[in-house]
Amino acid sequence: MGLINRIKKKAVVCFSAAVLCVLTACTISYKFNGSSINYDKVKTISFDNFPNRSAAFVWGPMESMFNTALQDKYMQQTRLRQVRQNGDLQLSGEITNYDAYNKGVGSDGYSTMAELRMTVNVRFVNNSNHAEDITDQQFSASREYNSSQQLSSVQEELVTQMIDEIVEQIFNATVANW
Repeated sequence: MGLINRIKKKAVVCFSAAVLCVLTACTISYKFNGSSINYDKVKTISFDNFPNRSAAFVWGPMESMFNTALQDKYMQQTRLRQVRQNGDLQLSGEITNYDAYNKGVGSDGYSTMAELRMTVNVRFVNNSNHAEDITDQQFSASREYNSSQQLSSVQEELVTQMIDEIVEQIFNATVANW
């Protein structure tokens, strides 16, 4: 009798421990969305338009592509509510450079590779913690392409890639403080 009771007690303890482990595993959840925002203090974000002030090239769609990608990143990966102005977080800046450079020269003396570069100047204000403010920080990206291709045939794809990279850099510098 004593042996059977001890086995029953051990079975109940093991079963209880297994249930506890399962429940604990099911209730702990981590969301790695890339942001470390204190939502008790920060609830809103405002964006100023980032105009294209590049002296070299101006490609019409780039400005709206950048502004849309930047706003989408924050709206998709945070719980912040976008407001027109005076957000708890405020982002402003401008596209300061967009240019193409010859990258490589072949034996015939002509360019074989070209590099497209984009630079964005950013100002960031965190009204709940001004120690995190950013004043005029530059974020850049570049992409190479074969210079035998017309820029117009590869421009949209390359600009999209550069915008994604720069937006990721800005997001990491402003709200991914982990």
